[in-house]
Amino acid sequence: MVERYGPWNRTTGLLAASVLLMLSSVALATDQSQQRQQGRSANQAGKQDARSDKVDCRAENQKSNAACRQDKRNTKQDGRQEKRDIKY
Repeated sequence: MVERYGPWNRTTGLLAASVLLMLSSVALATDQSQQRQQGRSANQAGKQDARSDKVDCRAENQKSNAACRQDKRNTKQDGRQEKRDIKY
């Protein structure tokens, strides 16, 4: 039997498959980068909130410095948890 299309048919199929594979990996990488950026933004927002909470706490002078530090830690931990929720 004589092949009608020869090696070109196989090469074209391999080329098409490799292009589709590359495009799907690019889309996956884009989604991951968006999640990473959203997570980073959430983490940074948590840090900013923690800083402002501590400043407010110290300005009110109703708590000790240790209590204000603990509040700051808790606020930062909330930001970290929000980041985990975004990523996973």
